[in-house]
Amino acid sequence: MRSRALVAGCVLLGGVVAIALVSALWTPYDPGDTSGGRLEPPGPEHWLGTDRLGRDLLTQLMIGARVALSIGAGAVALGGALGLLAGLAAGFAVRWLDDVMAVALDVLIAFPTLLLAMLVIAARRGSLLSAVTAIGLAMTAVVARPARQQVKRVLAQDYVTAARTSGTSWPGIVTGHVLPNIWPALAVNLALQLGRAVLAEAGLSYLGLGPPPPNASWGHMLREAQTTVLVAPGDVVAPGLLLVLLVIGANLVADGVREVADPLLRGRW
Repeated sequence: MRSRALVAGCVLLGGVVAIALVSALWTPYDPGDTSGGRLEPPGPEHWLGTDRLGRDLLTQLMIGARVALSIGAGAVALGGALGLLAGLAAGFAVRWLDDVMAVALDVLIAFPTLLLAMLVIAARRGSLLSAVTAIGLAMTAVVARPARQQVKRVLAQDYVTAARTSGTSWPGIVTGHVLPNIWPALAVNLALQLGRAVLAEAGLSYLGLGPPPPNASWGHMLREAQTTVLVAPGDVVAPGLLLVLLVIGANLVADGVREVADPLLRGRW
């Protein structure tokens, strides 16, 4: 509780999570309901108004929160698992293989994440699973590179040498020494990747490569509202504001986790 960044990040992130959970059980209108008037202002029937097709804006925002978090969390889980495995493999590999893997990770990191995700989606049909797979694969190298560095740092410690001398198996060293010592840095990195994954999903949806209807996406909402921004600015402000709050919340959680996990920063509280 003494980490203000962590508390603020949990509040912002928790608010969006609550909206997403509620949308799974209830929404004011059906996502495909176009019975409302086009670009209606906020009122008793439509609390935030309607979009250019007559759909309830609040309903679209709630479903967009669910889609953003589903794709973001799924991509982080996939990219984190693959990145951790790659980092462990590179950390335990022989010198020449480690050098090859390090160069490969540098090349993948230099490759634009959004472009790599677009290439993956181009080979598949646009869907929630395709978006999760594309963004998760794109962030694998971003997770693997610092994981590799952390693994090599831990393996160079004297207590790991003592454990190996005493006959501890490699799986035992990984579970007993490596993972407990790299989890703070890994947790901070994954929290940061959540915000980037949400932005990547919004970018893909803005380009028309996101999940197809009736799945609403904040990026797709921004694309549709850009032609009516002067008539109905709320259609642009609302999804953009939620997107910003979600990314800020994820970044604050990352900063808070770093403060909690780092003994040097804990001493400043």
